[in-house]
Amino acid sequence: MAAARISDCTGALVAGGRAARLGGVAKGLLRVEGEPLAARALRLFHTLFEDALVVANDPAPYAALGARVVADVVAGKGAPGGVHAALSAARTEWVFTAGCDMPFLSADGVALLAGRRAGHDAVLVRFGGHLEPLHALWSRACLPAFERALRAGNPSLRDVARMVKVAVVEDADWRTIDPDGRAFANANTPDDLVRLGLAPPG
Repeated sequence: MAAARISDCTGALVAGGRAARLGGVAKGLLRVEGEPLAARALRLFHTLFEDALVVANDPAPYAALGARVVADVVAGKGAPGGVHAALSAARTEWVFTAGCDMPFLSADGVALLAGRRAGHDAVLVRFGGHLEPLHALWSRACLPAFERALRAGNPSLRDVARMVKVAVVEDADWRTIDPDGRAFANANTPDDLVRLGLAPPG
């Protein structure tokens, strides 16, 4: 059955970071089942959303994937800067964000988040006792909070989440569709590549 479209939402891959522990590789070009992670995620985004984009300060690795690539508006702020850039560039009210090194995004997971949007500025999952703020839905209503936090210093995404009206999908609800939290897995080290079944680019 085809995945249901989620209205007024953009899918955004956040591709910042130098991946120093992986030799500086563009992590979105790591491969799973022979396909770059970024290409796999963007295919899902085009199925689910009105638009898709990549946040990357070096657009070259992602230029061939056919998505709009935007740079950080406020440089050097990590994932919060990436989410801020996605919200700033979005043509829709909502943005689903994910790291470019998350291999196991799913339509069911996104749909569960989308179903909790009403009356809130953002939707995050609490899994294993921790909020997962990168694999999340953020609305453009969060932009002022991001801008205040980024001007003030180096906030975490959890810091920004505390400044807006958040709906939290609790652990038990999330595990009905993703018992092991695979959607939140990401690749930072060579051991992660082995654990997640990923291969280098090329």
